[in-house]
Amino acid sequence: MSTDYVADFEEVKAQYADMREAMPKVMQSHGKLHHAAMTEGVLDTKTRELIALGIGISSRCEGCMESHIRSAFKHGASMEEIQDTVGVAIMMGGGPSTVYGGKAIAMAKAFYRDEE
Repeated sequence: MSTDYVADFEEVKAQYADMREAMPKVMQSHGKLHHAAMTEGVLDTKTRELIALGIGISSRCEGCMESHIRSAFKHGASMEEIQDTVGVAIMMGGGPSTVYGGKAIAMAKAFYRDEE
């Protein structure tokens, strides 16, 4: 992936659409799981998105990071909350999460500008 995170996210969305066409049952099932996991309950959706971001960082999944950063902003997360999430992910994921945490902050800055 390049450092044009906005363009990268568009590519991830296109690939996701291709998978929906190629594997509709699998992707429908994944969509239902995603919806069930992200539906507000005791935890609000913003908190769920921040948790997913932290897992994306510690799992080293750039597409996940892009998606959950955008969704976290959509649900009212601040840049400071993104940064705190990065800190927790680094604690859980160790050294490699410092690299992906840096990418997450760069992504958040790119998407934050994109949202303005």
